[in-house]
Amino acid sequence: IRLADLEGYLPNKQMFVEAIANREALVSTGIGMGVAIPHAKLKDFDRFFIAVGVQQNKGIDWNALDKAPVRLVFMIGGPEERQTEYLQILSLLTSAIRDIELRKKLLNAQNIDQIFALLSEF
Repeated sequence: IRLADLEGYLPNKQMFVEAIANREALVSTGIGMGVAIPHAKLKDFDRFFIAVGVQQNKGIDWNALDKAPVRLVFMIGGPEERQTEYLQILSLLTSAIRDIELRKKLLNAQNIDQIFALLSEF
């Protein structure tokens, strides 16, 4: 969240923090396979963004559906009134991360350029 804010993606950082926390309180966004997709849509947003986090070591306890530690985090933020676009983003992302080879390559990526290149293939 801090980096998304520094890059200018968050019109209101505190509101986004609260929205992410509230969403996570409903049910874990740890979907399994070592992946979590926290997300929030707010009226002040004018575009979507995805922030990618890679935990190359042991992972994070995220209360994931499969109870496995999370090593890949894809945080999505965007405008609340653009549900169709959000669902398209989520669908493409979930399709991509089902690929075990892609997940392995993402975990071994050395920088954001490599991550971007890997995700751009989908």
